[in-house]
Amino acid sequence: MKAIWNGAIGFGLVNIPIKIYSATETSKLDLDMLDKSDFSNIKFKRVNEKTGKEVKWENIVKAYLMDDKYVVLEDEDYEAASPEKSKILSIEHFVKEVEVDSVYFETPYFLEPQKNGENAYRLLLKALQETKMVGIGTFVLRESEAIGMVRPYSDEILVLNRLRFDQEIRDYKDLKIPAKKAPKPAELKMAKSLIEQLSETFDPSVYKDTYSEALMKRIKQKAKGKNIKHQKAEPAKEGKVIDLMAQLKASLQNSKSKNAS
Repeated sequence: MKAIWNGAIGFGLVNIPIKIYSATETSKLDLDMLDKSDFSNIKFKRVNEKTGKEVKWENIVKAYLMDDKYVVLEDEDYEAASPEKSKILSIEHFVKEVEVDSVYFETPYFLEPQKNGENAYRLLLKALQETKMVGIGTFVLRESEAIGMVRPYSDEILVLNRLRFDQEIRDYKDLKIPAKKAPKPAELKMAKSLIEQLSETFDPSVYKDTYSEALMKRIKQKAKGKNIKHQKAEPAKEGKVIDLMAQLKASLQNSKSKNAS
């Protein structure tokens, strides 16, 4: 793993020097884009608009267009804009984790204590575990400000969840949401029974990225020149009034059969 941020967590007068590491990696297949005519690779180049020539990464700068003129930004400009947030994730509040809606969750990161920060790291970890609280604060990561939620993970490490700002969540008022009409008591009772029947402790290891595996299997078959039948997914049915009671009864029966087998 390679650290992507080097700084400290601050709560009260306590500072914990830490490094941030990405906690996830993609399971998607790495597919190349090719020209359909001859299967040549498609290359993306950074081209100068005026000369048409390719520009090397080291010669590229970032700038903001203001009054028809570009203001070029240097590395020190990002840090100078908010020096305290570029190096310190200052926990401003402690809240109950259940109060943070999952719509705000973005990216998880592992936090590793640096030298002389181990004791304070363990202290914060244990305190959060026993109070069942999480720390919320802001910091600057990759040239933009982010909200961070610090919480225990697997009882032995602190995880930082990057959160979306409230202004980033779209307003859903324009969507066609069902009217606030109470469901039929019998249907609600059966739906709750189905939920109870399918309830169990969450185990993330149960869920696998089977699509990538299935796609790789198909790739291998095509590589061997095998003739593969194309199976289409059934299109979603729209506009038809469904018999909820019949579907719920069938679902309950199906669930009982699976549990019995």
